[in-house]
Amino acid sequence: MTEAAEPTRRTPGTPCWVSLMVHGLGTTEDFYADLFGWEYEPGPEQLGPYVRAVLNGHEVAGIGEMPPDRHLPVAWTTYLATDDADATAESVRACGGTVAVGPLDAGIAGRVAICSDPLGAIFGLWQAQSRMGTRPYRGPGTPVWNELVTQDTSTVGKFYEHVFGHEAQTHATASDDFDYLTLQLEGRPVAAVHGVGRSLPHDRGPHWMAYFEVEDTDMAAARVVELGGRVVDPPREGPRGRQATVADPEGAVFALVHPQG
Repeated sequence: MTEAAEPTRRTPGTPCWVSLMVHGLGTTEDFYADLFGWEYEPGPEQLGPYVRAVLNGHEVAGIGEMPPDRHLPVAWTTYLATDDADATAESVRACGGTVAVGPLDAGIAGRVAICSDPLGAIFGLWQAQSRMGTRPYRGPGTPVWNELVTQDTSTVGKFYEHVFGHEAQTHATASDDFDYLTLQLEGRPVAAVHGVGRSLPHDRGPHWMAYFEVEDTDMAAARVVELGGRVVDPPREGPRGRQATVADPEGAVFALVHPQG
């Protein structure tokens, strides 16, 4: 999902791509182009109408259009790298998750599956062939973090540990009212699980949240509203920096963050 010449294969279990399926591809392209400065290139034809968002020559995300007769929730999906999508899909099932789509080939780009964990959070599997995923590249407009928002971390944390080999580390400031795990691979944090208990939004349920870097969180949140989106949680200081939760005009929820340091 990045340039075919990109040699770096991501460590299995690492978030490697984010993708969004919408009803109006053109208007969604315009929204993110204005917000993040994205440009677009055609995506794999096997996926139907689909584009790859490009920023400074780097592929950073994908946006596709649902068939007219599909009325699914519009949401960003986080994809986790795997060296064998079929074996990982079997592990998902064995550990209490569900495989909703695939695994199936996306042309020469790779092999893909759409799954959900035991509490219902949807995520993707990506077995790279010619497209490795988002290049590890930082800067405004790029996805820089992925976080699972769920009821609690205990059960679902073990699921990701078993399926992907993550080492779950309790946050240093975690307490009875702050349930937070960092998922690590090879000693490096790659994602997190945030248990919010009864504060879980009823309209979304457990879900993976994509964080996009911005130069100024407050200004970016205001721009989201100007472009027809909305602010879900206003700008505040968080573990990753100054962040806000917002939704695009079709309702896809994502986070804006100006990283610490």
